[in-house]
Amino acid sequence: MATSPHLSLRILFADDEKALQELMRAELPRLGHEVTVCPDGKSAIKALEKGSFDAAILDLRMPGLNGIEVLEQLKQIAPDTEAIVLTGHGSMETAIEAMRLGAFDYVTKPCKLAEIEAILRKVAEKRQLTNKNLALQTRVQAAEGPTVLVGSSPSMQSVHRLIATVAPTDSTVLILGETGTGKELVARTLYLQSKRAHMPFVPVNCGALSENLVESELFGHVKGAFTGAERDHKGLFEVANGGTLFLDEVGELNKNIQVKLLRFLESGEIRRVGDTRPFKTDVRVLCATNRDLREMIARDEFREDLYFRINTFEIRLPPLRERRADIPDLARHLLARAARRPVEQVAELLSPEAIDVLLEHHWPGNVRELANVMEHALILAGGQRIGPEHLPHHIRVGSVAAPLAGKVAAAAPAAAATGPRTLRDVEMEHILRVVHKHGGNKSKAAEELGISLKTLYNKLNQLDEERRSAG
Repeated sequence: MATSPHLSLRILFADDEKALQELMRAELPRLGHEVTVCPDGKSAIKALEKGSFDAAILDLRMPGLNGIEVLEQLKQIAPDTEAIVLTGHGSMETAIEAMRLGAFDYVTKPCKLAEIEAILRKVAEKRQLTNKNLALQTRVQAAEGPTVLVGSSPSMQSVHRLIATVAPTDSTVLILGETGTGKELVARTLYLQSKRAHMPFVPVNCGALSENLVESELFGHVKGAFTGAERDHKGLFEVANGGTLFLDEVGELNKNIQVKLLRFLESGEIRRVGDTRPFKTDVRVLCATNRDLREMIARDEFREDLYFRINTFEIRLPPLRERRADIPDLARHLLARAARRPVEQVAELLSPEAIDVLLEHHWPGNVRELANVMEHALILAGGQRIGPEHLPHHIRVGSVAAPLAGKVAAAAPAAAATGPRTLRDVEMEHILRVVHKHGGNKSKAAEELGISLKTLYNKLNQLDEERRSAG
């Protein structure tokens, strides 16, 4: 029975017996593994220098280099490759020596396929355990930041629904949004709600990768592939095997790497720099960008075929200014993160007056900017209640001329002049008049109207969206 994709192995088999060579060529692929067969130790070393293997099955008695000599070089060339040695009944001392040198296990000849299969399963399980530990480290690191998407505004409810729909699948997802809106958090949420949550999550900022090394970082390289490549290097696609690879700012990849990414998405295969043999990896790819990829396609900066491959499913994150109703809850959440305390313990630290100022700011830096503001306020307040005076100067000054406040103030007289036509018109006219009466102060307006501040912002945002749609 074939193994599951993330338990399949790349295997090097070295033995001078032709019957065993043919057996392994036929049976190991049937078990779900890829195999390279070598007739002697010298060719095994050449294969190790050129390619990447999870396991090497080595006969201890071969012409030229014997199994022990190959094992010693293997530990220098490819220390991550697990060695399994084949030994005759009269060579047990040599087998023990091989174990001392770092062999994973040994099998006595004449060997049975079932024995080799059982050992290979242990190698695969060890690799899977390593990946699970990497996934656990990822989740611990994620715990230091926000691990849930905060927001119940209509636009964020739509995002939550989309995540719930696509997370359990293996579909490629393209996450769009301005800088600081939380695209990586969406990717982590997709990962945590997926079937791959027990395997690695590997985030990559494509814009931060050196142009000369980006191919090596993503796909790996073999020893000698370029100056300074002194040993084999696993790329991030291999590190993420069985799990999820998140390519943030995917629009920054050059056309050469775009071709290689497209090839992987179409075939599931990658090839290390300097290697001639492709091999399969089982990776779900999530992408994100703040750039307009369609405009980049028009300028011949991004491949159209790749765009359609990564855009199997699209999630757009709204900027913070378009979901102001979420700001109070989000601010408390980020304050709790900065204080490293539960939200319930810090909720009362944020005064209504400070929230008013936050609601009026335009937030060009989105959630990331709000997180920095909350950390600034926490430090300045010194554990006391946070008021407007604890917020950065540009936030307090900018709140006086917030765009939404100006629109609402200007809209109130116009709404009064047109006269009501429907019940909704009457309601909105009254809301705008009250907001105008209080000089754009939403907290006081909500109090007079007898509704929550969140409800008021939802209504104002709906009105703003209707006006944009109308003209």
